[in-house]
Amino acid sequence: MNGQVYVILAIIFVIIIAVFAVINVEPVAVDYLFWTADSPLILVILFSVLMGGLITAAVGAIRLYRAHHEIKKLRTENERLKKRMVAHGIKDEQGEEENKKESRKELRQEAKQAKKSDKE
Repeated sequence: MNGQVYVILAIIFVIIIAVFAVINVEPVAVDYLFWTADSPLILVILFSVLMGGLITAAVGAIRLYRAHHEIKKLRTENERLKKRMVAHGIKDEQGEEENKKESRKELRQEAKQAKKSDKE
């Protein structure tokens, strides 16, 4: 549901930008670092929106990569600490409960796959 809201908002945003860009087609002077050029305002608007989207996506991708890297690092640390606990004779009650939940989830997935194969 949440993803659908983002898609709908994105479509509305794209429509608004497209209408705004189509209305503004007159040429404007664009100052670059070393020269000035006349460009249609529609291209300036669309290029600006495109660059904003690309920059936002790049920043989001970097943050996502860092988060995945941190999760991997924490999982490795967690496994290392669990092994140390076992080596010192300490029970991992929470880990046992999680293992039971995971095994139940795997059993349900296997049952679903078996039902699908029976239907076929």
